[in-house]
Amino acid sequence: MMNQRHSKTFYGALDLFSHEFHLQPHDWANMENTVKFLKWLVEEKYPAAKQIFIIWDGATFHTGQLVKDFLLSVNKGLKKSQWKLHCLLFAPNAPDQNPVEDCWLKAKNFVRKNICNNLTFAQTVQCFKNAFNELDFAFNKLHWYL
Repeated sequence: MMNQRHSKTFYGALDLFSHEFHLQPHDWANMENTVKFLKWLVEEKYPAAKQIFIIWDGATFHTGQLVKDFLLSVNKGLKKSQWKLHCLLFAPNAPDQNPVEDCWLKAKNFVRKNICNNLTFAQTVQCFKNAFNELDFAFNKLHWYL
């Protein structure tokens, strides 16, 4: 692979019940793309869900005003116990609590094992996406949250 500077950001969510991983690529991580990801989960992936709980780290693009405004609009007029979308934070500096971190690592290892097939950045990105269709994400850690 040519050594050029390329990057791609991925937002991801792991369904604790089905172990299905929902992956959405973006050019960078920011509040606008965080809102797009949350909206995609609410409107396209889980439109019939009564409640969706997102547990994530305290990155500024997860906790900023634009995200808070989106949460207010989704949950408008509902009691907290009835909110459609809840966003909870892991303890600070505790990536070992986050099962999605295990998914990222497993997918990166998949890419490493298939590196000889990925001659371009686009092929590497596609390999990373393929990992989420081919790998099993049924980690023991998931039972902590059920």
